[in-house]
Amino acid sequence: MLKDITLGQYFPGNTLAHRLDPRTKLMITILYIVALFSAHSIYAYVALIVTLLISVKVSGVGAKALLRGLKPVLFIIAFTAILNLFYTPGTELVHFWIFRITKEGVRTAVTMMARITLLIMGTFLLTYTTSPIHLTDGLESLLSPLKRLKLPVHELAMMMSIALRFIPTLIEETDKIMSAQKARGADFESGSIFQRAKALIPLLVPLFVSAFRRADELATAMECRCYHGGEGRTKLHVLRYAAKDYAVLAFYLMLAVGIIIFD
Repeated sequence: MLKDITLGQYFPGNTLAHRLDPRTKLMITILYIVALFSAHSIYAYVALIVTLLISVKVSGVGAKALLRGLKPVLFIIAFTAILNLFYTPGTELVHFWIFRITKEGVRTAVTMMARITLLIMGTFLLTYTTSPIHLTDGLESLLSPLKRLKLPVHELAMMMSIALRFIPTLIEETDKIMSAQKARGADFESGSIFQRAKALIPLLVPLFVSAFRRADELATAMECRCYHGGEGRTKLHVLRYAAKDYAVLAFYLMLAVGIIIFD
């Protein structure tokens, strides 16, 4: 299960999705999320699904990687759908014991499942096609107006990108520790929920120790490279918009505006 968590991973490539400016990818991701939460009709969801499929095809990442990333959140998706299915008031279709299935409940359950699935796949596609360095530069550039409010924009962008970058590393470390504990006789899969939670204690302690050690090593490495924050720093690769960035951004903007106005 841990190997199925692909958040934060980057798949190198030379596709159009990889070559887009990171600021463009961040903005179209935001526009896609806005359009997703503004959608109500089946036509809007079809348009969003087709857009995502085209983006996946262009990225060259493959649908299998996105579907594999959904496995850890399948329980959340199913639980959300069940709650909406049984507890949404409306025209009653089926009634048994304390449960009532309504026409509106079925519609809401399907809508929520589609919305969460598309949201996760759309945001995962951003990290799959954008390296942590480019993601940091894009975030810093988009948040640069906040510098006038004396906010540490560079440091905030660096923190977010480092946190995102170390998710796969911590997952890999967790998997190794679990394998080592299982070899020593630990059981993480049987027993009640409280017994399983108690069995995780030998896993959490070395994981936290490893995380703090990695953080200390990273801080030392940054200090050795004379890193002192974003003040006075220059860019090796200056971000510049190209014609393809404007074209993609215009398409997603029209998609979001169209769904908000006409749906």
